[in-house]
Amino acid sequence: MKKIVFLTGAGMSAESGFRTFRGNNGMWEEYPVEKVASHEGWLQNPTLVTNFYNQLRKKLYAAQPNDGHKLISALERDFDVHVITQNVDNLHERAGSTHVLHLHGELTKVCSSRDQFDERYIKELSENDCEVPIGAKADDGSLLRPFIVFFGEAVPNITPAAELVAAADVLVIIGTSFNVYPAAGLIMFAQQDTPIFVIDPDDVKLPQNPNITHIQKGGSEGMRELTEILYKNI
Repeated sequence: MKKIVFLTGAGMSAESGFRTFRGNNGMWEEYPVEKVASHEGWLQNPTLVTNFYNQLRKKLYAAQPNDGHKLISALERDFDVHVITQNVDNLHERAGSTHVLHLHGELTKVCSSRDQFDERYIKELSENDCEVPIGAKADDGSLLRPFIVFFGEAVPNITPAAELVAAADVLVIIGTSFNVYPAAGLIMFAQQDTPIFVIDPDDVKLPQNPNITHIQKGGSEGMRELTEILYKNI
């Protein structure tokens, strides 16, 4: 069974009405990144950060997976499908994907602010209980913080992500600007002869690689075209 590895970015969720952090009408236009997505911002004003992610979490639960998410999930019937996502939403999981690796954390979870990767203190929030009270603490006594990789923090899942890309028979990149590192460098781990498909409606600055095919469409429309290609040619 061929292994298809997807790398998805903010454009993947745009059709679901879940606003992207960058680009036109991005959330950073209202909230400076250094205030709500940096360790310094957290230390300076944890109340602001907590409120920001409480608000964002409610927007996520109001959103629904789009056809692109669902088409990726449907491929699991015939392929070994793995999703590496830069997104903090859970739309891939809600669409039915079973192998999802989050590079930048998960919005639906909170954790210890002393050690955000200590699994003992990572808590999943339900749709009906997704608001973190101001001052709420983890069981280790530290403030609960969003389970998000803030800018400037290490990305611990980058190594397993690189290993997945290296093992891919097909690599598909959807809705990412190639501007966010280290995620943008993952394409370099693909084997020399691996077919790579980039789905993005915009002009994307791509590496010089004859194996790259740019499907210049949005996520859902592009996935429909890709699905046809996969079943015809691969």
